[in-house]
Amino acid sequence: MTEVNTPPRVGGWTRFVTARPRLSLLVALVLTALAVLAGSGVADRLGAGGWEDPAAESTYATKALEREFPGSQPNLLLLVDAGEASVDDPAVAAEAERLAERLAGERGVTGVGSYWQSGTQALRAEDGHEALIAARITGDEKTAGETLERLAPHYRGTHGPLRVDVGGPVAVRHEMQTVIQEDLVRAELIALPVTLVLLVMVFGSAVAALLPLGIGIVAILGTNAVLRGLTEFTDVSVFAINLTTALGLGLAIDYALFIVRRFREELSTGAEPLTAIGTTLRTAGRTVLFSALTVAVSLAAMLVFPQYFLRSFAYAGIAVVLLAAAAALILLPAALILLGHRVNALDLRRLFRRGHRPDPTRQEGRAWARTATLVMRRAPFFALGTTAVLVLLGLPFLGVKFGTADDRQLPSTSESHVVQQHIREGFPGSPGGGLEVLAEGRATEAQYGAYKERVAALPDVARVDGPLVMGDSAYFTVLPKGEAVDEPAQRLVGDLRETRAPFDTKVTGTAAVLVDSKHAIGERLPLAAVFITIVTLFLVFLLTGSVLIPIQAVVLNALSLTAMFGAVVWVFQDGHLSGLLAFTSPGSIETTLPVLMFCVAFGLSMDYGVFLLSRIKEEYDRTGDHDQAVRHGLARTGGLITAAAVILAVVMVAIGTSRVTNTKMLGLGIALAVLMDAMVVRSLLVPAVMRLTGRATWWAPGPLRRFHDRFGLSEAEPERTAAETEPVRDKAGAPAG
Repeated sequence: MTEVNTPPRVGGWTRFVTARPRLSLLVALVLTALAVLAGSGVADRLGAGGWEDPAAESTYATKALEREFPGSQPNLLLLVDAGEASVDDPAVAAEAERLAERLAGERGVTGVGSYWQSGTQALRAEDGHEALIAARITGDEKTAGETLERLAPHYRGTHGPLRVDVGGPVAVRHEMQTVIQEDLVRAELIALPVTLVLLVMVFGSAVAALLPLGIGIVAILGTNAVLRGLTEFTDVSVFAINLTTALGLGLAIDYALFIVRRFREELSTGAEPLTAIGTTLRTAGRTVLFSALTVAVSLAAMLVFPQYFLRSFAYAGIAVVLLAAAAALILLPAALILLGHRVNALDLRRLFRRGHRPDPTRQEGRAWARTATLVMRRAPFFALGTTAVLVLLGLPFLGVKFGTADDRQLPSTSESHVVQQHIREGFPGSPGGGLEVLAEGRATEAQYGAYKERVAALPDVARVDGPLVMGDSAYFTVLPKGEAVDEPAQRLVGDLRETRAPFDTKVTGTAAVLVDSKHAIGERLPLAAVFITIVTLFLVFLLTGSVLIPIQAVVLNALSLTAMFGAVVWVFQDGHLSGLLAFTSPGSIETTLPVLMFCVAFGLSMDYGVFLLSRIKEEYDRTGDHDQAVRHGLARTGGLITAAAVILAVVMVAIGTSRVTNTKMLGLGIALAVLMDAMVVRSLLVPAVMRLTGRATWWAPGPLRRFHDRFGLSEAEPERTAAETEPVRDKAGAPAG
């Protein structure tokens, strides 16, 4: 009879995920195939807007004007170029009027107007060679996009003596969706092979390297299905597909890296595969689950904001984080139990070395242990020096200017960008960039005239047009003296809202939307910050049982983001490196982007923080030696965290190759934050600070200690006794040794 070496205790979760591994993988394969079908065409259902507050005054006024005065809100602009001739030339005018009449008869188009019909000088270029035909395509974003696709080929190009280019907000949105879809495919083609090469470098074994990549691909395909499902219930931004794909791939690989590395460690000690899986899930598995919760909490903070641009990232981000964790905790253990020791097969590093050499993982661990020793020996220097450098890198953010996303998000050669640039540079009064004042309530001509005079007298007003009256409603167009969204224009929004009128007034326009968006974010930002802080403090306390470590984690994570925010302003607002990175700087940062980047980058920083703290806590519970625990934790996870950060940064840089500026900023900014966190904060600042706080790091008052003993999470092996896992404490609750 063969003796079976059975582990003394196998947890219920281990039994569940390893009972029928082949069946688990087969079910996963079927679900992945279904996800491919369910997620097909998801990008066509995503929106390119979502920056406005749906409850704001500007949103109400915009919808009312669209309904009552469709000509006041044109979203389609045809730029008519007469070449060397004047737009007033009879042949040019006749052809332009024919185009306008034809456009007015198209299905789904309303409010058609042109320079030749109205004679409005704002629709005529100052050089006299270009003029505009304006119209409104009705329907939601998807319907308007379909209408544009149907109409644009028939109007774009040469018409007799004219050349026509298609622009306007609806064209910008549609072109942005198309570019993002194309860029996403390219990003995946860049990220996947580079990631595989990096994983082979980390593991050596081709088999071990393919496991995280496989989990990442499952997460990507699942992400598309999740996004497709979400579009049935709520608006989802097209930008979300980039970030959730990056998170799905990056986090799945992070989690798989952590689990595969721990499994291989356990095998190297002589453990059987089932025992190794049990230990891995009790330790690394719990850490992965805990990490997923911390990332999900950071993303959930965006639910407090009203803009669907931010809320869509919360919905989709939470779903993909949980999907990545589920794939790592269910599919990966099943694959590992089937592979067993063959997880180390196909060691490609043998091709590049001769003879016997020490295990590179152990060499790497010793190097990180030496780094930790050096940092802790000079802790004040590293703590103060690193903090000073991070603060210095973040200083440019003090000069941030907030704006709105417009055509300059697109490449300078894109048609809708070219049209808007011509309008900005060549047309008087920034057509399309003015403010509209909706007047509701019956009024006399004299009352309208008196109100118009008061508005014209405001200091930042260049011209007031109108009113156009229909029943009990009317609207005025107010052109600011400067740019459409600069400080004077935003100040003018407030002045208009305070101007006395004998009827109800509502102000909209680009500057008004920006003002309302800034107000909505500023009003809810403290709530989001408090939510992230409190929940993060609680979760890290559950992991560590310490009062000080959660505070350190929140402060140091926030500090790790300074370089990202400084770089965002220095590069994307101020325009440095714009030639190298191929983008057009609008001179401002879109209002919602810093909130999105903070929530994502903070969650990823907590992801790596949990990996490090869990290993430190495991060693501290085992030995009670604080300094040794910090050295051991960094030695065991330093290389892993760095590798995970580099891989995630590769994915984000691939996303950052997008031709859309906001996506480029998102990808490159988060890549920088991830690398700074892993290579500077986790490697230098955390061990230095933990050395300075010493054994007090683990202190907690009696009631909180008892709460943690009962409800807290632990990386320690369950087979160990309390005496082995609980360090000796003095009466105050601090470790005694």
